[in-house]
Amino acid sequence: MVLCLRHALAVFVTLVAIHHGFTYVPKSRHNQEWKKLILTHHWPATVCEMDHSHCKNPPKYWTLHGLWPDKAQMCNNSWPFEYSEIQDILPELNHYWPDILHPNKSQLWKHEWQKHGTCAASLECLNTQHKYFSKGLELYTKVDLNSVLEKSGIVPSTKYYQIKDIENAIIGCFGVVPKIQCVPPHQGENVQTLGQIEICFTKELQLRNCTEPVDESLLSLNDPLNWSYNDDLHVCDNSTNTLYPPVKEL
Repeated sequence: MVLCLRHALAVFVTLVAIHHGFTYVPKSRHNQEWKKLILTHHWPATVCEMDHSHCKNPPKYWTLHGLWPDKAQMCNNSWPFEYSEIQDILPELNHYWPDILHPNKSQLWKHEWQKHGTCAASLECLNTQHKYFSKGLELYTKVDLNSVLEKSGIVPSTKYYQIKDIENAIIGCFGVVPKIQCVPPHQGENVQTLGQIEICFTKELQLRNCTEPVDESLLSLNDPLNWSYNDDLHVCDNSTNTLYPPVKEL
């Protein structure tokens, strides 16, 4: 009897959620409770290089890659991306959160919503597609990574930078530690390429450190949660010269 009542209640809650626009996100045993939101910026010149793509006039500023809960992905496959829900913010999305490899198309937003947005939606302030993408844009504007780096003299150049200088520029502005990722040196080279910078927030949308002490003995290569955000990107090596490449125009 108890099991029947539980099943009936679950069905009822799901139907109510569907009726009100998919604002309910069912818990999954495959997705651990997440603790922080990762505002991920990527550098267009490096994105194009990684894809071996001849991007046509990519942005000359850091753009959004996504807004990611840690330790959770693909939380609700029954909640599809609806282009119509973000129509009023398309100009901002195309400017600050563009699909660099496929300009003026929505593949990136669809991917980000399905993989990350459905998990972030467990927060009331992110529980619709419009809220999720609007909040990503709001946090991007609040952080203003482009200005932060420029004020410290860190601009795209053929000269090399030290990762500590980039990290310190961000710490000096926000008081929190970012996560900085690079494309490792190619064989026979000793220069890494700046690719991605993550700024992290609590569930209350307060800035927090991205990095924290980890007991490496608890990590396993087979742990599905010990995944890399991008197979070509790795945490930058503090001892390796870093290229922050200018955007090439075609």
